[in-house]
Amino acid sequence: MSAATDERPTHGGTGLELIERAPKALLHDHLDGGLRPATVIELADEYGYRDLPTTDVHELQTWFNRGAKRNDLVLYLETFAHTVGVMQHRDAIERVAFEAAQDLAADGCVYAEVRFAPELNLDGGLTLDEIVDAATTGFRRGAEGTDLTIYTILCAMRTAAHSLEIAELAVRWRDRGVVGFDIAGAEAGYPPSRHLDAFQYVMREHFQATIHAGEAFGLPSIAEALQYCGAARLGHGVRIVDDITGAPGQESLGRLARYVRDRRIPLELCPTSNVNTGVVPSIRDHPIGMLKRLRFRVTVNTDNRLMSDTSMTNEMVQLADAFGWGLDDFEWLTINAVKSAFAPFPERLRIINGLIKPRYALLRAEHALGATP
Repeated sequence: MSAATDERPTHGGTGLELIERAPKALLHDHLDGGLRPATVIELADEYGYRDLPTTDVHELQTWFNRGAKRNDLVLYLETFAHTVGVMQHRDAIERVAFEAAQDLAADGCVYAEVRFAPELNLDGGLTLDEIVDAATTGFRRGAEGTDLTIYTILCAMRTAAHSLEIAELAVRWRDRGVVGFDIAGAEAGYPPSRHLDAFQYVMREHFQATIHAGEAFGLPSIAEALQYCGAARLGHGVRIVDDITGAPGQESLGRLARYVRDRRIPLELCPTSNVNTGVVPSIRDHPIGMLKRLRFRVTVNTDNRLMSDTSMTNEMVQLADAFGWGLDDFEWLTINAVKSAFAPFPERLRIINGLIKPRYALLRAEHALGATP
């Protein structure tokens, strides 16, 4: 079909169908932030959870999304009480993980790391190991028969005092589907250095850590994550722009920003979520455009698919609309993500060279053919 007769909407010159089919890689997605609304209702009924605001699927989805759009990270996190509330039994956790893998594969993801905090799933009497076993089993079952490679990252809550125990749990499962350790939750007042013993343990065990830093709090959080705690990646990290000054095209990088860029430290950027939590007013105002132009190691992520009513396709569509990005840009971002993944290096090469590059080449060829009069 020629460009003159194709009436489907385009985004940055790229049709929606091409973006939907593009291979995607995801590094920052929360398991308890991505449940299907119908599943929340069904699990609540099955396990006797009575606190849902509504049992209508459409109304519940709207409630989660509206609750997330309050321009405050702490308020945003309040919506998780209900998803965590229905994830207290083995079958429930395994089902949620299974469906997450299925949904990500359907969205075109060929690689994903999905994180969650096992310490929040203890109310039903499960042990930490049983919780992780349920999640990894669900991920493995959900990815079977698809092109998706999926792993999990275990989070400790930065407002609690279980981080060393969760770090030990993550290392214990390192060869069974867990590839990293993280701390999550309210950032202000809870710096990474409060959990230094956990991160030092991770480093001694030659394991991987990514840290939520530079989302709701600024440069000190990023500096501590890197220089004290040895983070290999920054969860969000968007506030690194606080160390960049100057007009567009004439930016000057401070020492921390220069360090992050020069060391190729990956930024797990989550544009829609950042709008929801009030970090930026809109996608068009998101500094991802500047950070990509300045050649930071930028990646694009969903954060919480239910709360932010998003997907990797949706993130790409919005970025195409806001910045005019096309297939070449999304291939660069996708390869960035897999380069930065915690999967073994041979596996990363297989995904990049065997899936991402060939499929983007095919999409480019189709796009060029479709644009030919």
